[in-house]
Amino acid sequence: MTAIAERLSKELSAKPWQIEAAIALLDEGSTVPFIARYRKEATGALDDAQLRKLEERLTYLRELEERRRTILESILAQGKLNSSLKQAILDADNKARLEDIYLPFKPKRRTKAQIAIEAGLLELAESLLKNPTLDPKSQAAHFINPEKKINDVDAALEGARAILVEQFSEDADLVGVLRNIYWTQSFLCAKARKGKESAGIKYADYFDFSQPIAKLPSHRILALMRGEKEEILDLVLRAEQEEGLGGYQTRIASHFKIEDRG
Repeated sequence: MTAIAERLSKELSAKPWQIEAAIALLDEGSTVPFIARYRKEATGALDDAQLRKLEERLTYLRELEERRRTILESILAQGKLNSSLKQAILDADNKARLEDIYLPFKPKRRTKAQIAIEAGLLELAESLLKNPTLDPKSQAAHFINPEKKINDVDAALEGARAILVEQFSEDADLVGVLRNIYWTQSFLCAKARKGKESAGIKYADYFDFSQPIAKLPSHRILALMRGEKEEILDLVLRAEQEEGLGGYQTRIASHFKIEDRG
């Protein structure tokens, strides 16, 4: 039994042989309605809902495995694949997690952070991150290098900042946590576009609207999206109403053990 079939067996609470039989029929080109109606004996009477879920998840998991192989090959070719990184990639159980891990190794255009690293500012960035008691300007003064276009302290600090921001944004664990928080705690807000109140009167309930996205029923989301498509509403996905101690800056600082020393 393949790893995918084993996972689907657990997800659908079905026996392994039922999953394998259904996969074989789907791969042969049979449709879900056909299998549900005419191949009950082969699948152990998996119903239409189970088969549709199986088909959807089978496609997703196969795409996940293909992407996993591509990422492993890419990082290996870069000479950066170590045992712990490989295991993290193999353990990733969804596409978002896989892409979060791959982000630091993904080929991209030269960023401000890469330019700053090439200018020798990585040491400055790392020292300021590790030791918040250091005076940033005093430390940055040692990295002024006109040949690398680091003409003053401000330029050195700007480069160090770019390096740290990129490191933060490419930390797979942090990105995963923040994404989950964002989707579970953010608010979907709507307001009427200027001058569209009369034409969009049927959307009046949403002219000044805000609700946690996790609590929005599907029919309301669809109504809001229709209002935006018809150019009646402006939609904004906003973070927590009040950032406070639970805000994103605090979470990032906590993750990297950064303290505010005033």
